[in-house]
Parts: sequence; C-alpha cells; structure tokens
Amino acid sequence: MEEKKVNFGVSSREPFFAHETSVNFNPTQFVLDFKCVTPLTDISTKEVPMISIKHNTIMLDPYHTKEVYKLLSRVIEKYEKEFGKIEKPKALLEFEKKHKKKNKADDNKIKAPSYLG
Repeated sequence: MEEKKVNFGVSSREPFFAHETSVNFNPTQFVLDFKCVTPLTDISTKEVPMISIKHNTIMLDPYHTKEVYKLLSRVIEKYEKEFGKIEKPKALLEFEKKHKKKNKADDNKIKAPSYLG
C-alpha cells in the first residue's frame, strides 16, 4: 500500500474570556453560549457608551454534552484536590449582599447585569 502524506491546517483563535454562559437545549442538541461583554467608551466624542458583546456558541448532541459534563467534573475535582475548593469570590459575595436589599423590591422583574457601573 502506498503511503500518502496529508497536511493539516489548524485554525486557532484568540483565547476567549466568558463573563456569562447560558445553556439551552432542544430534543437533538445542547447549545452552550459563551458571552464576553465589554463596555466601550469613545473618549474623543464622549457619546453614549457602547457595549460590545461577543458570542462563542458550541452545539453538542446530548451524548457528547454528557461526556463534556463528566470531563469537567473530573477536572474540577482534580483542581480542588490540588488547589482547594473553588468558591465564589469575596468581592462578588460582598456585591450581592450590598445589592440584595436594593433588589428585593424588584424581585418579580427580569434582572439584567449592569455593564455600565
């Protein structure tokens, strides 16, 4: 049998930091939507600030979604054995506590994160 050579082109993208993640599903797939939200201000015009939202979406069939879940569970367990339990950051806990009273009156409203401070 003749040996054939194959060239592979790997397209690597820049790393993506996700500020928010949502997961949805339908009967045939899971949709993982990773969002990076960045407030931008044009200092030359000082106009209305702009919010840049970038999405990276991953669609998986149910079987592979469960395999990703198992993989993440194993990796998180190893991480916590080596570095300690992962907990909510102290600054976030303080922020939530500070705004809990403020948001109690608005409990029935849909909450959206504030990217403008």
